[in-house]
Amino acid sequence: MKLLHTSDWHIGRSLYGKKRYGEMEAFLSWLEGILAREGIDALLVAGDVFDSATPSNRAQEVYYRFLQRAAATPCRHIVVIAGNHDSPALLDAPARLLDLLDIHVVGCAASPEEEVLALRGPDGRPELIVCAVPFLRDRDVRTALPGEDFQARQESLVRGIAGHYAGAIARARELRAECGGGVPIVVMGHLFTDGGSPGDGVRELYVGSLARVGRGIFPPDVDYVALGHLHVPQGVDERARYSGSPIPMGFGEAGQRKSVCVVGLEGAPVRTSVRTVEIPVFQELERLAGDWDALSSRLAELRLSGSRAWLEAVYDGDLVIGDLRERLMACIEGTDMELLCTRDMARLARVFGLGPGEEGPPLDQLSPEEVFERCLDTRGVPEEQRMELRRTYEEALSILARGQERDEEGRGME
Repeated sequence: MKLLHTSDWHIGRSLYGKKRYGEMEAFLSWLEGILAREGIDALLVAGDVFDSATPSNRAQEVYYRFLQRAAATPCRHIVVIAGNHDSPALLDAPARLLDLLDIHVVGCAASPEEEVLALRGPDGRPELIVCAVPFLRDRDVRTALPGEDFQARQESLVRGIAGHYAGAIARARELRAECGGGVPIVVMGHLFTDGGSPGDGVRELYVGSLARVGRGIFPPDVDYVALGHLHVPQGVDERARYSGSPIPMGFGEAGQRKSVCVVGLEGAPVRTSVRTVEIPVFQELERLAGDWDALSSRLAELRLSGSRAWLEAVYDGDLVIGDLRERLMACIEGTDMELLCTRDMARLARVFGLGPGEEGPPLDQLSPEEVFERCLDTRGVPEEQRMELRRTYEEALSILARGQERDEEGRGME
């Protein structure tokens, strides 16, 4: 069989208020072509279909129209799992209807019998067994205990995630034995594993090392592990990969080469081969940095090249320029370039109390943990007091995250 592994579409995402439906529609049209040209038998979408648990009507239309088109290609199976950005209930709502098109969606964590799929070939016999495990939330895998501290909750959650995968893989082995052996087993998951690097653009639902599990949860008899959650395409080992997001999530990913994974499963015992197919750039992002001469010079080069890029300009010169954005806009007037963000490092240095050469990103580009650390630094909190403050802050964030999950799930069921 030949599989195509992708993830982290984040349909509905915006960048500094700029909607990105055009990029996503272009990617999905390209993906539809890959399904046909490569002769893909099964498409695996490893979570974060949408950027929000309450996606807009347009975002849902983009998703369902793609599924309709993909079902008309030679691709026989489509398997979709929920990520941490998705509403499990919203994804699951049309699941029974989509089953009729051989599109299998697993939004909510369920029993191994419900998560493990035996996909049948043209002859009616199972040709692939998929452990379709969605993003596992705290309540899905463990029971809170009175008086439990943060570290104990972390360890309990990781054990619960590992146990959930173990149950799914055990069920997959049973199905393979019932088929007489030789049927490949693929595991899908949306999680952090050891060996993965988040890179720019990802925001952890949990903080610290919470929910980061060891690669050992995927035993050697699993033929491929299709992972989502990290936006940088990367291999965890020879059988497990993150496909990464198909478009840059922000200017920090502007230089990344995005790709999808084409996975071949052949023979008995199964031999697994993996190659990546680079995704075209559908909307150029350009981060400019430097003093005024460097910024204006680069903008002149882009103008001459006919660039249509979206721009982020980072000014780090010593000269105070009160009308920086107006000057930059004048440089791109009459072009198809758009300036989405301007960052004046001299002004930020005054706000954050930074020294010469230190960089301070705008607040909306900092994670909650980074903001907290900067607060500790600014207020001169001694190091011996910081450990307890960090632990208390992490507990507060974890409580807020669980409350947000419940709210999003409630909205998704309305």
